Amino acid sequence: MSRPRLGRPYKLPAQTLIYARGMSGHVPANPLLPGFEGYELSPSYYDEALAPPMTPRPQYARLLGGLEGVDLADLAHATKRAVDRRGVRFRSRDGYVPFKLDPIPRIFPREEWDRLAAGLVQRARALNAFAADCYGERRIVAAGRVPGRVLEGAEHFEPEMAGVVGPGAVYAGVLGFDLVRDSDGVLKVLEDNARTPSGLAYAQAALEAIDEVLPLAPEARLDADERWSALADVLRAAAPEGVEKPEVALLSDGPANSAWWEHEWIAAALEIPVVTLDILETRGDRLYARIDGRQRRLDVVYRRTDEDRIHDTSGKLSPWAEAVLGPLKAGRLSCVNTPGAGIADDKLVHAYVPEIIRFYLDEQPLLASVRTYDLAQPDQRAECIERIDEMVIKPRSGHGGHGVIVCAHAHREDRDRAARQIDAEPERYVAQELVALSRHPTAQGAELRPRHVDLRPFVLTAGDRVAALPGGLTRVAFAPGALVVNSSQDGGAKATWVLR
Repeated sequence: MSRPRLGRPYKLPAQTLIYARGMSGHVPANPLLPGFEGYELSPSYYDEALAPPMTPRPQYARLLGGLEGVDLADLAHATKRAVDRRGVRFRSRDGYVPFKLDPIPRIFPREEWDRLAAGLVQRARALNAFAADCYGERRIVAAGRVPGRVLEGAEHFEPEMAGVVGPGAVYAGVLGFDLVRDSDGVLKVLEDNARTPSGLAYAQAALEAIDEVLPLAPEARLDADERWSALADVLRAAAPEGVEKPEVALLSDGPANSAWWEHEWIAAALEIPVVTLDILETRGDRLYARIDGRQRRLDVVYRRTDEDRIHDTSGKLSPWAEAVLGPLKAGRLSCVNTPGAGIADDKLVHAYVPEIIRFYLDEQPLLASVRTYDLAQPDQRAECIERIDEMVIKPRSGHGGHGVIVCAHAHREDRDRAARQIDAEPERYVAQELVALSRHPTAQGAELRPRHVDLRPFVLTAGDRVAALPGGLTRVAFAPGALVVNSSQDGGAKATWVLR
């Protein structure tokens, strides 16, 4: 399957082509370079690339050694040009902004990645089973393992979807997870993303841009190019019963969507059209779109719209639901991800995911979760308020980091107000333990400085096949000490390598 390539290939001048045509061989005894002067390790944070007392971790030794003599500012400019040629951008509150990519990639050794991938696959299987059960028998509620109020109070729980999709259906064919590494070096899941997780194309663009300026031998890294064929498999597997060659389209809000660039990129990679609500038409129990001057029947919609609720605030069908709900209920249309899949990424549901894994899979969780408090439980609420200075408070329905209070860094009046809100309306908030996000060397002018990072890996489910794509999108907070890495709040990204 083809992948869009925008612009001409670009290489740095030969004298600045760094990094390695492979990972084996002699490792310099002291690969640190002038850019690390002033770089400080802190016992409070795990450093992804360096172990005390400034020793490169094995997977980083050649990369850091290869940077010797390189002008980091020039490298950053070359990276920006590589990104600009691809037209990569993101829409924030202030309009379209360039995609900010740091030139120093994040690297996972194969052994660690394999453990992580197994945990991600397990989590995806359990969350899909949970979503199907929520719109079916609700066995987990009947068993007393998850309170019914957790489902019914979730912003993206859609009672109208009960019975629409059969038992065992894949509600979230594309899952994204937000992972953080704590001060002990343990990776934990901070949030699950089951509605319309973004970042697949940004992760690909990051890899391609960094490959231009820091070439890595193909045999040294797990190939992530299969993400497009794997995503195509997800969409084909979602086809309604009896449809062997489904007509597929990506449904977008258009340029107003924050990830519009990604929508266009993915559609080009999959060789499918992008459609918007204004060109959709429902005839009987079929959905059609006017594409290239003619009406085409759609069998599968890859839904990437911001609007995904069946009803609007007045209780009427939303424009999106008016178009797709009839064909969906008739079994003539499938959506990836299915309406109502957002139940699986509800912030309060996150508190119960370890129990969800045990209930549906009869397994112990392979991947830890950041502890999340159900504040409607009096004992958990009391503990949270008593330890408010150590907590992160999140609106249960919040997205993109908005409304989050990191109490350790907040003003006293903000912490006190959060405690009052929790006491008054505990069902509207969740609390999580504060994780000291790991740090990673990040180019700041001509120097490298530690900056906080997280990871957005992806799991794709096509029928019974569940796979974690190698790597993902590492997100970085560029401001010193900043913990919010979202692009919508001026964060950036790093390419993520998984070594063979």
